[in-house]
Amino acid sequence: MNLRSRTRKRRAEVNIVPLVDVLMVLIFFFLMTMQFREQKVLNLELPEIETAGTSEARGDLRLIVDQEGNFFLNEQKVDDQELQQALNLAGQSNPDRKVLLAAHQETPLRIITQVMDWSRQANLNAIRIQSRASSNE
Repeated sequence: MNLRSRTRKRRAEVNIVPLVDVLMVLIFFFLMTMQFREQKVLNLELPEIETAGTSEARGDLRLIVDQEGNFFLNEQKVDDQELQQALNLAGQSNPDRKVLLAAHQETPLRIITQVMDWSRQANLNAIRIQSRASSNE
């Protein structure tokens, strides 16, 4: 008497075709929703500070002043009138918002203090100056 059943157990199979289909749909989705923007990078050489800490700019207004005195607000080039208007608007909407000021080391001090003054006039008093850590470490 044979106690084994005559039907053989089928081996478990992994069908890869549905997995590849799902993967292709995901890749297609991410390619279609990706923004193809040209990233603009400013070549700033920040001043060195021995005690420089980390700069966390979450939700901050990022003001950049290059060595020619051009202003950039959150990576967008603006003139002085547009910058003052944007600072006033930001100060009215949220006076607790922080301002992160990054300036080239060759930028004249009068321009930096002028930007700081515009920020304070707009009730944005939390101003931080970005620098780079000393390379002597």
